[in-house]
Amino acid sequence: MELFLGIDVGTYETKGVLVDATGHVHAEARSRHGISTPAPGMVEQDADAVWWHDLVEVASTLRQAVPDAPIVAVACSAIGPCVLPVDAELRPLRPAILYGVDTRATEEIDLLETRLGREEIFRRAGNALTSQSSGPKILWIERNEPEVAARTRWYLTSQSYLVARLTGQVVIDHATAGYFHPCYDLARLEWNFDGIDDLIRPDTLPPLGWSTDVAGTVTAAAAAATGIPEGTPVLVGTTDAVAEAVGASVMAADDLMLMYGSSGYFIRVTDEPHADPRLWAAPFALPGRYVLAAGTSTAGTATRWIADLLGLDHGDGDTAMFGRLMELVRAAPPGANGVLHLPHFSGERTPLHDADARASFSGLTLSTGRADLARAVVEGVGQSIALAVSALLDGGAAAPRVVAIGGGTHNEVLVQTVGDLTGLHQRTAATLGAAYGDAMLAAIGLGIVTEEQAASWVAFSGEVAPDEDPNPQLQTAYERFPKKYRALRALREVD
Repeated sequence: MELFLGIDVGTYETKGVLVDATGHVHAEARSRHGISTPAPGMVEQDADAVWWHDLVEVASTLRQAVPDAPIVAVACSAIGPCVLPVDAELRPLRPAILYGVDTRATEEIDLLETRLGREEIFRRAGNALTSQSSGPKILWIERNEPEVAARTRWYLTSQSYLVARLTGQVVIDHATAGYFHPCYDLARLEWNFDGIDDLIRPDTLPPLGWSTDVAGTVTAAAAAATGIPEGTPVLVGTTDAVAEAVGASVMAADDLMLMYGSSGYFIRVTDEPHADPRLWAAPFALPGRYVLAAGTSTAGTATRWIADLLGLDHGDGDTAMFGRLMELVRAAPPGANGVLHLPHFSGERTPLHDADARASFSGLTLSTGRADLARAVVEGVGQSIALAVSALLDGGAAAPRVVAIGGGTHNEVLVQTVGDLTGLHQRTAATLGAAYGDAMLAAIGLGIVTEEQAASWVAFSGEVAPDEDPNPQLQTAYERFPKKYRALRALREVD
């Protein structure tokens, strides 16, 4: 029995699975962790205390669960794109700066846009510079922490650090490098530092590889720490969202993944690069394919916030707390009795690209109750997702196959809201998520299964069809959503 080890480090939890060549899961393990917010707009994690610690814990647990079966390959995914400076010995020099939820590099975005021009950045990277871009965050370190920059040998991302710890090899996958704008040339699939090599040092970004390439093998030290046999091949890996797509069988051109997580992330696979300034374009994990992607800054985090605010956590677990929240949500009608919520707690990513956007309620009256607030938050999250997904579908024909994944798929009001507002028919994948996708990539990368065989591993647990006659109050709220955002942005600009 040959097993493939997949490990994914998410924003709040690390998951791991051992999977055989038929897709059967022989063991799984999890480890919880948190984030650090040292200042407004800054979101970080400790690479050793969180990423490596969790990998060691999860791998060790899985190895103990199935001690005798051979692990023939390992693939890791993790949150991204992140920026982690390490020295020549691969030691982290500061906590990692996280993906688009970290909005610190606004001045660096302005500096790079002034230097290159927005049109050249978009031509080169296929993307505008936003909080999701890693280039400005590298420049932020160079400008604000010169002592760290002086000692930096490599700027890694999350999974590339894990691969380096496992193998001693430094590499980054094209799918993640595609978010290191303006340093990555989407058309040429290579680094491009023209005009900025004095701002971001070309020799500090890793060599490029495809997610299914073998980066190296597990070293003796890594084997001793993790229990993974020395010499086991380790793949280059990718970000959690891309691995989620693979794990949901979203691999063919025009497949669309809707990931309902702590934040929202949505991937449409294409067979050629598409550029849209509202969205993100990048290579996919597999050669010859690309993605057009969208994402919201908050999703599940907003529902957790309202649950905490309304005192629904009674110490009896998240399932019970969520049940109480949904009881409240269902007690209010669609449209939340006129209460509109913009869930921009950490700015907003696509299609607004506004790091300074903030959450708000409007339409409150003396008769507004707890149920109205709860429903407004869930519907507001759905409206923000629908806005992003609608932009994602503007670039071409509607995706013929839509797969919904993530913990948020258990929120039937949220998924139905998205379906009603976009007209999409969603199938819910019964998958263990990105870690499962990692195992699939490992099996594909070693040539043990084909993409088609790996896709057949995935089962589906349900379907959500859009209402043929959507609720008019919900439609009205959705029409007000971007108008309210623009009005609040105008007020900020006046201030």
